[in-house]
Amino acid sequence: MTNILVLIFLVLGSSDVAQGFSSRTQSTLRPTNLESSPVHRSLQVILDTKGRKAHQQCWNQRRNEALSASSSSDEEGSSSDTSSQETTSASDGLGVEGMPDASMDCCGPEPVDFLVPPVNATNTEFESSESSDSVKSEEGEMATTSSAISTNDEDSSSPLKVWPCFDQLDRDLIKISLPVIGNFAINPLIGAVDLFWVNRMGNALAVAGQAAANQVFSSAFWFTSFLPSVTATLVSKQHASGDKEGTQDAVCQALFVGFFIAMIGTPLMLFNPDKALSAVLSKGAPALEYARPYLIIRSFAFLPSMFSLVGFSAFRGIMDTRTPVKISAFANIFNAVLDPILIFSLAMGVPGAALATLAAEVISAVIYMTLLRKKQLIKWRKLVKPPSWKSLEPLLKGGLALQLRNLSLNLTFLAVTRVTQAIDKTGVAAAAHAMAIQTFQIGGVVLLALSTVAQTVVPNAMVERFDEKLQKNIGGTKYAKATVNRLMSWGFVLGCVLGGAQLLLLPAIRKASPLQEVRDAAKLPAIIGSVLQIINGLVFIGEGVMIGTGSYLQLSLSTVVATAGCLWGLKVFPPKFGLGGVWLSFVVFNFFRLAGVWLHQTRNGPLAKRKIKAEAATS
Repeated sequence: MTNILVLIFLVLGSSDVAQGFSSRTQSTLRPTNLESSPVHRSLQVILDTKGRKAHQQCWNQRRNEALSASSSSDEEGSSSDTSSQETTSASDGLGVEGMPDASMDCCGPEPVDFLVPPVNATNTEFESSESSDSVKSEEGEMATTSSAISTNDEDSSSPLKVWPCFDQLDRDLIKISLPVIGNFAINPLIGAVDLFWVNRMGNALAVAGQAAANQVFSSAFWFTSFLPSVTATLVSKQHASGDKEGTQDAVCQALFVGFFIAMIGTPLMLFNPDKALSAVLSKGAPALEYARPYLIIRSFAFLPSMFSLVGFSAFRGIMDTRTPVKISAFANIFNAVLDPILIFSLAMGVPGAALATLAAEVISAVIYMTLLRKKQLIKWRKLVKPPSWKSLEPLLKGGLALQLRNLSLNLTFLAVTRVTQAIDKTGVAAAAHAMAIQTFQIGGVVLLALSTVAQTVVPNAMVERFDEKLQKNIGGTKYAKATVNRLMSWGFVLGCVLGGAQLLLLPAIRKASPLQEVRDAAKLPAIIGSVLQIINGLVFIGEGVMIGTGSYLQLSLSTVVATAGCLWGLKVFPPKFGLGGVWLSFVVFNFFRLAGVWLHQTRNGPLAKRKIKAEAATS
């Protein structure tokens, strides 16, 4: 079949080849004329390895005979027109009957394919020729493909700009980020839906109790938040290497660990709700009446939530970011439909909101497990078989490196919730804080998604490799540094946009509560939270870069220092400024985190300028 294709294209392209030879009769014949033929480029794409070798040998034969014909014409002193005619005749007279069989053992080394540049070559002449040809070509799809590759090559060879300019890098970042943004929106959206309907009850204590119980569950659950990052990394490595068994092992081991974590977390909240709630509510707090039943029901969601978390990480590891978005959207819709039915129609109140959330989590987990089984990412026998310590070691060691940071973050949020609940006994401050934090999280989910993107884009950019599409070497520390600069600029721009949007939407957001005192109390925290988005844009992405470069310890230490600063602020500011003082403590918290990002990117991180210069000097 390959030989037939060669025959057809050679016959159709003979005039193009002849024209290339005739234009060089007065100078040395160079292979770049052959490269410019659209037919030859078509052959290069469609032929397999065997066909390409046979094709190369054929062209060598044709070139040698053409050179001989051209040389003979020059010796006879013929005119330029006559030489062109003879060369054309010689070219047209070459058939394919004499083409050596690709399976033959040719004498000497295999001919070098002068159309395909070596991997380690600079490819300067090849790139300029391809760029020129693709602009001039009018041969349809093949010419369009060549032009697109040439354009990407040109873009990649020039320095990356710092600010967003919607080039190829920006388009890739947007393509990766949009599904991640949709998936990360599930937690604040579920919380926002529950908060909206509980607010409709017109009871500030009910809102305060639901918010307190939700914070306890979230903190307990996210103590295990090392699972998504480590699981996605392990799954990605095994999947990229084509190891199907290794991919299944990584997913099943994460589910195994998640199961045992849930078996510890669920009983702690189910049988000791008051003790768990004591982290955020003082003994005898009025809101405890509403928080207790909500937490008891919500504790049953620990296991399905864990399975959903691992499922999301597994799909992310195989670079499928669309499926989790669909599952999250369905779960949110289901929760939004059940909330008013259970809270008002069945008069269940706050426990109805917990039941609706539990049902959404169970459905999400069932869908994830079904799809994981369908895609052969799990096997039931591996789920029930305890893994060996050797296989669990990478998961647990990687998780331990991030756990210090997670503990610090959760300590901060628990302390903030506790101080907020203690500001007044009416629940107004707690309800206002819940409104402000939900607004803050909905805007921050975009920045959190970009942080996750940075965790995968940056290590990929740091690897120097040969790109088959661009036909050149890409990556390395300098390219990764330019990528980080672009990500940080996106963080600043989006932080400003999201903060401004939250300020504009502030009047509408405040209407979520029918209580005027709650609206008034939420105004200042919402304004501070909107301004904080500017800092968050730099902090979230900067910390994603730290994870991407493997700077786990530095990130953890930076978060510990920031937590200490926040705890100091919670002692100093709330007695003077009330709920506004709590949010000023958030400002202190994020400024310390921003300082850690600055140190990493300018002083001691692997992509700091001094480190890049030192690496270049040693190499």
